[in-house]
Amino acid sequence: MAAEVVKRVLGVFAHPDDPEFFAGGTFARWAAEGAEIIFVLATSGDKGSSDPTMTPAALVAIREVEERNAAAVLGVKEVVFLRYPDGELTPSLDLRRDIVRQIRLYKPDTVVTCDPTVFWFGDRGLNHPDHRAIGEATLDSVYPTARDRLNFPSLETDEGLEPHKVKHLYICGTYSGNLKVDVTEHLETKIAALREHKSQIADMEAMAERQRGNRDPEAPPDAPRYMETFRVITFDR
Repeated sequence: MAAEVVKRVLGVFAHPDDPEFFAGGTFARWAAEGAEIIFVLATSGDKGSSDPTMTPAALVAIREVEERNAAAVLGVKEVVFLRYPDGELTPSLDLRRDIVRQIRLYKPDTVVTCDPTVFWFGDRGLNHPDHRAIGEATLDSVYPTARDRLNFPSLETDEGLEPHKVKHLYICGTYSGNLKVDVTEHLETKIAALREHKSQIADMEAMAERQRGNRDPEAPPDAPRYMETFRVITFDR
């Protein structure tokens, strides 16, 4: 499956640092190719600390700054925080409405989110429940909710947000990929963006080495490639 040119992208994720870890190379590539990219973060990661002196409010302030800085490194235009509680995300109608609002506001041709069907990653660990919840809510928002006028009609009547049909849905963190995006030229940009998440990454050099070590196994040893894998769904109606 060949990748199509994208022009306006909405990345919908659960936490700060999710866009960078899941698809940072692809976002950097798209931005370099001229796409307009907006991130929507359902939470601000207010539970992500083992520091006994940290408070949720203080962590929100830290992580929102980190995410805005990381997004700027990638070339992302804007970051929107919905500020749902971290660790408590569910694919509720309220969350779906808030995502539909962003889809109708920004009118992306492409939406990127997580695979809601993945509960674990081999024997390496479990998928965060917030990742599954944001994936499910976003899929439901893209189809059919954002498209159909009679879903959340107040978004149109009260806020002037007309229905919008997304053309491409890119699902990341998946075991059923059908498209690999070559991000070799943008790997160091992804790593630089991840370095902004100082509250979350204890060993920056180990993180960078893990990213550099994640080579495409089909590439020759003397010419490494780096790929990000997606399940891409293209809507034709």
